[in-house]
Amino acid sequence: IEEHQCVRERVGLFDVSHMGEFIVAGRDTWSWLNRMVTNNVGKLSDGGVMYTVLCREDGTVVDDLLVSRISDERALVVVNAANIAKDFSHFQDRLSGNVELHDESDDTALIAVQGPRARDLLARCPTFAPARGQLGELRYYNQFHFDAGGPVTVSRTGYTGELGFEVFTKPARAVALWDELMEHGAELGVQAVGLAARDTLRFEASFCLYGHELDDDTTPLEAGLRWVVKLKKGDFVGRDALLAQKEHGVPRRLIGLELDGRNIARQGYTILADGEAAGTVTSGTFSPTLQRSLCMAFVDSKRADADNLAVEVRNKRVAARQVELPFYPSRAGE
Repeated sequence: IEEHQCVRERVGLFDVSHMGEFIVAGRDTWSWLNRMVTNNVGKLSDGGVMYTVLCREDGTVVDDLLVSRISDERALVVVNAANIAKDFSHFQDRLSGNVELHDESDDTALIAVQGPRARDLLARCPTFAPARGQLGELRYYNQFHFDAGGPVTVSRTGYTGELGFEVFTKPARAVALWDELMEHGAELGVQAVGLAARDTLRFEASFCLYGHELDDDTTPLEAGLRWVVKLKKGDFVGRDALLAQKEHGVPRRLIGLELDGRNIARQGYTILADGEAAGTVTSGTFSPTLQRSLCMAFVDSKRADADNLAVEVRNKRVAARQVELPFYPSRAGE
């Protein structure tokens, strides 16, 4: 909880070097990538970053990921750690045209600097001295590259719902950079933050997590990610299936629920509507920031708005009411 509150109130550091990084290169990079993912990454300008989903032909989710435009013929794709091999294989099996795909995951370290004082912290560090002007001007979902005795990429992105940056560097440079951030952030109250707090932070902001709100049996439309599915951009993998689902209506919806008391709804718990099973919890906890017991859940579309909702917690029915998502509106773009 202390780490969680540190990010909400000050600034925290996350070692997220387990994430995967692919480089896509070649003359057909952007036309090919735009056919692979649901969002319109072809619209990106140099330095732009876009959240999107990678789907199979049947519309189910392979992974959610970030695509960054380095140049006309080069892209960075950041994928979830557990899906590196699966994503690489999915892309490789569908390569076409003048495109090369490289897995740079083992040659990339990633440090996330998140919280209201994140920009202040980077500005204090000697490593970022050549880029202080760019730091102040960097817009949300954009990035820039510079040399600091080796290549460094600073991306204004994150997974916490707070102002934040993700810094890509070479593994040999990572420990020194981490130590520098901790040293110069001491006066700001910086803390190292683990993956447990990262999960409660993303949960409050209602960001999807692969293995919870997204998996091999879920479509982005069911997970509330219609905003990243651009059906009018042209053909892409999964488009026909997603168009059909949109026209017929999704069979289930991702909703937010608040439970009575301090009862915690865990992943896999049953959602009841008028006493009958109607869905399943995907993520849930007692929110450290909001001081409420909350969960996200997939619920049958026809029963999601039932008056009498409950969660079965350890064989006990706990009353719940639907609440708007996100639980905690993101401040990352401020």
